[in-house]
Amino acid sequence: MILGLVFAILGGQTVHVRSNLELVAAVKTAKPGTTILIASGSYVGGVSVQNLHGEAGRVITIAGADAKNPPVFCGGNTGMQFSQVSYLELSDIVILGAQFNGLNIDDGGTITKPTHHVTLRNIRVSDLPKGNHDGIKLSGIDDFRVVNCELSRWGGSGIDMVGCHRGVIVDCRFSDGGDSGIQAKGGSSEIKIQGSQFLRGGLRGVNIGGSTGEAYFRPALSAMGAEKYETRNITVEGCTFVEGGAPVAFVGVDGAAVRFNTFYKPGRWVLRILQETQLPGFVASRNGVFEDNLVVFESKNWAAGGVNIGSGAAPETFGFARNFWYCLDAPGRSQPSLPVAEKGGVYGVDPEVTVDEKGVVSVKKGSSAEQVGAHAWKVLE
Repeated sequence: MILGLVFAILGGQTVHVRSNLELVAAVKTAKPGTTILIASGSYVGGVSVQNLHGEAGRVITIAGADAKNPPVFCGGNTGMQFSQVSYLELSDIVILGAQFNGLNIDDGGTITKPTHHVTLRNIRVSDLPKGNHDGIKLSGIDDFRVVNCELSRWGGSGIDMVGCHRGVIVDCRFSDGGDSGIQAKGGSSEIKIQGSQFLRGGLRGVNIGGSTGEAYFRPALSAMGAEKYETRNITVEGCTFVEGGAPVAFVGVDGAAVRFNTFYKPGRWVLRILQETQLPGFVASRNGVFEDNLVVFESKNWAAGGVNIGSGAAPETFGFARNFWYCLDAPGRSQPSLPVAEKGGVYGVDPEVTVDEKGVVSVKKGSSAEQVGAHAWKVLE
């Protein structure tokens, strides 16, 4: 009895809910350390939560009670929205058919007080309208993790980040997307995208940067300093991109690394270097790194040597090293047209690639491409 009382005082209670009303009531009374378990079944989308705060070491968890049969939230303008929250974990939840965004987590517009320490685990979002409708929308989030989530059939971005910092997106899957699989813009920085799969992941698989309205930057442009940027210090590694549009776009970047990824049958280009934001004080898209990647393409889809460079960017500041390039239908045309000389690139050597029905790309043991691509990153982890 005494131990149970102590556990309750510490906010360690577990609450089981079976309806939208019970979920709302449980959230209102949740304390640091509370776990809210949602029973399997169908729920109405449009859940909105504000000012929910756990503590370091005592997060608030909202999760499906049965990970093998998770609760499904259907419809609503936004399937679920969490504003001004901290030390929160969401897991084992399915969101279907929202009219705007699937899952929205934000700072409530309080740019100087970000939402922070949020973990999303085993979240599935799908079937959103065409247009600017994101699977997971993150605005003003610091210190976050997105783990083993699945996004399919969205309109805008599978995961869209505006002004987010110190985050990791790992072991996620994106399929049949709209504009982009992942986008990081609006002052986003220090984000790692790792070990994820993009199967027809959108017109741009990972849009490193973008174009953001002045009022939405985090930090605010007035606090950013003389050299402003859409995004800084983004890493994409160990990921696999199958078909779709351009897998990677550097857009208004101030430093980013794309390494140990596999690109299989991309569209016109494997990468783009662009400058879309034309506001005063913004650096030209610069200091990108593209290295140790495996690129397998078809000449019938290839344009401009596989690299698209827009006006206003600084492609001469980019670095290319040890990438393995192979044109399936014309091996003699494997060498790309890069803005600077590549160090240690390999061109026209068959990597002996196989692709299974789930879009998993692998190379045969002993392949010349064993040391590059997503499979090599997993070995090096």
